[in-house]
Amino acid sequence: MKKTETTTEKATNFTCNECGLTYANKEWAEKCETWCREHHTCNLDIIRHAIAPK
Repeated sequence: MKKTETTTEKATNFTCNECGLTYANKEWAEKCETWCREHHTCNLDIIRHAIAPK
């Protein structure tokens, strides 16, 4: 999982290394990465917590 920091908001975000979706919460990013790695798909219950791209 890649940890990213935005300079304008001073917020830390976490990115799934498998699919590239970004989350504000580390736990959801870890769940996403685990799911993606095991199933090679995305899970709608997980990705609903992703941050919308700006």
